[in-house]
Amino acid sequence: MFDDGKAKPFGMNRRSLIQSVAAAMTIPAVARATAAYAAERLAGSGEVVVFGYGGSWSESFRKSVLDPFTTATGIKVVDVTADHSEPQIKAMNMAGRVDWDVAGIDGQNFPEMDKAGMFAPIDYSLWDEDSLKGVAEKDRRKNGVVWFSAGTVISYDERAFPKGGPNNWMDFWDVKRFPGPRGLDGVLGKHCIVFALLADGVAHKDIWPLTDDKIDRAVKKLDEIRPHISKWWIAGGEAPQLLINRELVMSSAPDGRMISAIRKGAPLRFVWDGANVVSLFLTVLKGGPNTANAQKFIAFINRAQIAAAYTQATGYPGPNLDQLKYLPADLVSMLSINPENSSKYVAEDFDWIVEKSADGKTNAEHIQDRWLKWKAG
Repeated sequence: MFDDGKAKPFGMNRRSLIQSVAAAMTIPAVARATAAYAAERLAGSGEVVVFGYGGSWSESFRKSVLDPFTTATGIKVVDVTADHSEPQIKAMNMAGRVDWDVAGIDGQNFPEMDKAGMFAPIDYSLWDEDSLKGVAEKDRRKNGVVWFSAGTVISYDERAFPKGGPNNWMDFWDVKRFPGPRGLDGVLGKHCIVFALLADGVAHKDIWPLTDDKIDRAVKKLDEIRPHISKWWIAGGEAPQLLINRELVMSSAPDGRMISAIRKGAPLRFVWDGANVVSLFLTVLKGGPNTANAQKFIAFINRAQIAAAYTQATGYPGPNLDQLKYLPADLVSMLSINPENSSKYVAEDFDWIVEKSADGKTNAEHIQDRWLKWKAG
């Protein structure tokens, strides 16, 4: 049920992290909902080359988005797969030959690649008015639009706490009120630094940037919880499986993994308060072979009905809030874009985290160095 793909430093192991959660909307239903719009604004011919993560994720992506796009527009989609898109895109730019049209970029990689001129401006004139209203301006950058968001949340076994489990990171640190073995991400130090600061009373709005004094404070707080961490997990599927097996009573965990487990009947719960949320951007690659079709694809995937189909298929929501009215209530209640949840999490400052200091290291590398030194101590 849960694979054991490993997370990598400074980014998610997205092939293992992003898994199918529920059946996507049927292609005919989606095609009917978008037929008039596509015929008027997005119809075309030829093809578009779109990046994906492979495996079950790509199967879900094709059923929920790619095939409906072809049905509605007449444009064929050629999908290419990899664990990460960034190395291939950089290599294509160095070679002076870009073979892809559309690719997802990790939020912390986006600023540097954008400054290097690897992305074409998004043609928002192709978007319908509802899409522009549904996707917040902050998520619509000049050269990229948020593709989806993923959060690391507090999760727990409801069997261990039948009267209610932890509601925030202070509760996670409270081993007297909530006794039992815990788990935390053993790879990405920035997550645990954020969680420790929240447990120590730092307000959500004051978490970023993670300056040296904040890291010092977080490390001291982490010293308190270290004896109670029985598992530093390294794979996205580990946390929910360890909770299901009753090897842990609570743990940080990827939201998509938790949604998948809960919708399959696992006796687990998770809370959004203090979750660390990262975003990935969807981009049109500058110099790609089918730029016009790529722009049409970007406009299509951000329509509310298509966004809803994508969210149902993957469990990781795109930014169009209007999709919520097309989704089942049990799923809406667990999504980061639900207004009740989005006011509680901490969004990662990916612009700051990629800035470099005098030694040439990025802030992300500096944080990770401090984390690894503490963890090895």
